Parts: sequence; C-alpha cells; structure tokens
Amino acid sequence: MNQHPTVAVIGLGYVGLPLAIAFVESGCRVIGADASPTRVTELRAAASPIDDITDERLAAALAAGLEVHPSADAPLGEAEAVFVCVPTPITDSKDPDLRPVLSAAETIRPALRAGQLIVLQSTTFPGTTTGPFREVLERETGLLAGRDFDLAFAPERVNPGDPASAAKDVPRLVGGTTPEATARAATLLGRVNDRVVQLSSPDAAEMAKLLENVFRNINIAFVNQLALLCERMGLDAWEIIDAAATKPFGFMKFTPGPGVGGHCIPIDPYYLAWRARQFDFTDRFVELAGDINLQMPRHVVDLVTEALNARGRALRGAKVGVLGVAFKPNVQDARTSPAADVLAGLAARGGEVRFHDPHVPTFRDADGVARESVALDTLLAESDVIVVVTAHAAIDWAAVYAEADLVVDTVNSARGRAVRPGQVIRLGAGWSR
Repeated sequence: MNQHPTVAVIGLGYVGLPLAIAFVESGCRVIGADASPTRVTELRAAASPIDDITDERLAAALAAGLEVHPSADAPLGEAEAVFVCVPTPITDSKDPDLRPVLSAAETIRPALRAGQLIVLQSTTFPGTTTGPFREVLERETGLLAGRDFDLAFAPERVNPGDPASAAKDVPRLVGGTTPEATARAATLLGRVNDRVVQLSSPDAAEMAKLLENVFRNINIAFVNQLALLCERMGLDAWEIIDAAATKPFGFMKFTPGPGVGGHCIPIDPYYLAWRARQFDFTDRFVELAGDINLQMPRHVVDLVTEALNARGRALRGAKVGVLGVAFKPNVQDARTSPAADVLAGLAARGGEVRFHDPHVPTFRDADGVARESVALDTLLAESDVIVVVTAHAAIDWAAVYAEADLVVDTVNSARGRAVRPGQVIRLGAGWSR
C-alpha cells in the first residue's frame, strides 16, 4: 500500500471525525464527507461538534490537509479506501433503518473504481456488508466485490466522552469478503491502531460488534430489574452492587439508571433481534432486556409521582426540574437519551417541566417539544421537585442538595452527600433517612 494513501471518510460525527483525524495524523491525505451542510460549515471553521475532538486538534488536522466536503461533492474516486461511518438507527417499529448506510453506498457508487477498498464501520446486523450494502455498490457498475474492489466491515469502538476509546491502543476488528480484503483493511487500520484482529468474514465482525453492545444492554437490564426489586424489599441496590464489585474475578459492575441512551446500547439489540427472526429464531434475552430498559423512564415518572404524593402534592400542576438530559455524564451527546421519555412522561401527566444541562443548551423530548436549558439557581428556586437524570460533574451538586427540598435521584448522585431525612428518593434504594 502507498506510504501516504488517500483515505475518504463518509460521516464526520462521533465515529468518522476521530477516524479522519487519526488518518491525517498518520500521514494520509483524508477526504472527509458529510451530508449535513451545517456540519461541513462548522468543521471547515475548526469548530468541533463532538466532545472527543478539541477545536485545536481539528484546526491542526485541517492545517495538515484534512479536506471537508459535502457528501455529494466529495472526490471519492481519488481515494484508495473509503470508510463509511454513518448512523444506523431503528424505525418506529424498532426495525433496522439502513437508509443512511445505503445512501452512503449510493454516494460511493458513481466514483467506485477497480482497486478501491470500501470499509463499512456502522454498527449493523450480520449480512449487511455482504448483502444490501454490497448490492448497492455493485448495481449497474459492472464491478464486483472480491474481484474488482475490496469490501470489508470494521466496527467502530468509540465511547463518546472518552477520547481514549479512539486511541491507537484500542484493538480493532475487521472482516473482509476475501482474505485479501481483510488483510488490506487490517494493514490500513494498522496505521491508526496498534492491534487489528482479523476475522473470517464481514458477518463475523458485524456479530462481534453486536455482541459487545448487547452484552452491556442485557447486564444493564439485569441491574435495573435488581433495582426495582430492591425498592420493594427496602434494600439499597447501589450498596449491593458495590459489595458484589469487590470480587476480583467473575463479576463486572453495571449500575441501574433512568434508561439507556446513545447511539449503540438502545439501538443495537433490535438489530440482532430483527436478524434472528429472519432465521426463525427468537432471541428472548435480547428482546426482554430491551423492553426492561425501555420501561425505566416510566418508572422514573412513577417515582416523581410517589415523591410528590409523599408531600401531599399531585404531579399535575407541579413544577418539575430535570437535571441533565445528555445520555451520559460530561458530554453534549443527547442522542436517544432516556431524558427524552422522562420529560415527555412528566409533561403528559401534567407536570410543568424545565431542565438544566451545562452541556446541552436545547433539548427536544420524545413528543417533539423543544425546551431551553435554564440556569441552575433558577431551577432549584422554582421547582417543587428536582429529578436527577444525568450527573454531570459541572453541576454544583452541593447547591442541589443544600437547596432542593425534594429530589428524585436516578443515578445515585446523592452518594456521599449530607441529605435530610425524606429529602431524597433514590432509584433502587428508596427514601433517605
């Protein structure tokens, strides 16, 4: 392979942008492409839209030759390899929605030429790379994967908010349609990763990625069920989980919460369950775990109702302040955040809902209602109950627990703090004493 190959990256978000910059830093010429005009404009202005890439690092990459193009205008034919890093959402009926992936293939097809390497990175079900993605690439081109161009799947392993997840020491997986395609993709990825694990096929790599994420979803569902049981039994699930985590082998710590969010954990199980049904197989673990986690925002609303009832108040007409709407702490990423269902559920029962998030200035709930983040002191002073959904470090927690009269804590943010009897009801633990 050329010592300084030209690489194209389609989709410059949480996965594609770090990959593009890593390739630039390895000495490649990189053609970046994104379908969003807004994204193209902000990237060209060295304004990073994601937590894991600083404006300074982006500016350095641009100065080193990173090109940013609208997808329709990107010179993809000049690239030796094209990486596809676009979202893989689900439909309202929780079936896979491959439109972004297939749209990317449509973008590549006019520029596809013999000798290119095409690598799909978007998390998807086994059979996508060798099935619909390949079919769109080959359609009307006269080119065949494995004969005229190389095709592979190499799943991303980015953890938003954790720049180390895109570091060189994180192993990468890759499976190609031929051994030659696998080796070629592995060699290229070896420029940005210290270890690349070669699998037997794209299907195997696709399944491995789903296993990683579905494993987490199932274990989160398990501890969420444990939390609900502990509430009924008068036990503290957080204490119990911490105790179990002292075992140095055979246990991995997961914690309960208001639901799951982000692009992977709430989405990927449905890709696996959908594909399993095509083989006349019902993956009951996967489907049940998804259902359990989807119910957690409703349980949070029930806890708010219980908390207010304990004060002789109804949720209808109460002023409810929500702290944190990003899907995890210390990021601006609010994709599929459980906060969307929490806010919508509270509003549906008549609550007057506002939120504060130092990282997310505007947020749209599950019913499409857009809200603006309000100042923390305003929220604390004007709310009948505070609901903690995301525990950002930038929130003044001392002020929260000093000033809030009533708190519903879904993430154990009260841990180690002086709280008053009956001030806090914690998911998985009950009332403070």
